[in-house]
Amino acid sequence: MKKMISVSFVLLFLSAFAFAQSKVQPPKTKVMPLGVFHFNYPNLDAVKVAKEDQISVLNEPYQSQILHIAQAIAEFKPTIIAVESNPKRQAKLDSLYSEYVSGRYTLAKDEIYQLGFRLAKLQEANGVRCVDDMGKFYEHVGALFGDSVRLSKLEAYNDSLMKVDNSEASKVKNVIDELIRLNQPERIKERLGVYLSGLFCYEETEGDFWGVDFETSRWYSRNLRIFRNIQRIPRSTDDRILLIIGCEHLNLLYPFFDASPEFELVPSLPYLEKAKEASLQ
Repeated sequence: MKKMISVSFVLLFLSAFAFAQSKVQPPKTKVMPLGVFHFNYPNLDAVKVAKEDQISVLNEPYQSQILHIAQAIAEFKPTIIAVESNPKRQAKLDSLYSEYVSGRYTLAKDEIYQLGFRLAKLQEANGVRCVDDMGKFYEHVGALFGDSVRLSKLEAYNDSLMKVDNSEASKVKNVIDELIRLNQPERIKERLGVYLSGLFCYEETEGDFWGVDFETSRWYSRNLRIFRNIQRIPRSTDDRILLIIGCEHLNLLYPFFDASPEFELVPSLPYLEKAKEASLQ
């Protein structure tokens, strides 16, 4: 009985402490997530872009459009630029950025270089910060992929699902217009719904939660780890973080930043619209 009372007291104390903390609202660090399509088309996502529909962002008019985007986003004055790359690649990207600033590296197609390096140089920032992580599967979820019988049933279920909307894989006509489309709040919310259907609903046996655990350990784990990596970046409330990341991640990262007591979410859409205006002049 005494032990139960002691535990209850501790829980009550922790609850009161958390409530007291919530009343203190220190200044927040501004963060702008910029959702993009992958400029180099690795085709690692569910939506695959056919070879004939892939553009080369190294060519015009795309280079001019990307420059307009970089110049418009620079008005946000980011002091920290985070990108969708694993922290294990940090030293490699630091080296490439140093070469770029010295004029010895020509930017490759990837948005990390086309936007990340460009903006870091424009803002005289110290390169880019790698914040990606692939998440971690639960053991019982990962075990399915080593069992051919179980895997074939999952594949059959996946094949029976509605086909992906082909509009997501259509050819980009204008990079600015495409980023404006991808960063619309309505679209971001709609894309979260995609992760609450499909494989999320898969059950190996009636009433189990295999599909829920799959998405939890794959998508939710990955984005929470990305968020945690951003939290780990040394910063002050005067810093302004730009996160350049695949647009699908916005469906979780947007609400994470919006709810966080550490960050103030800044939408990229107004800056992209400025880029559009500048491109038409």
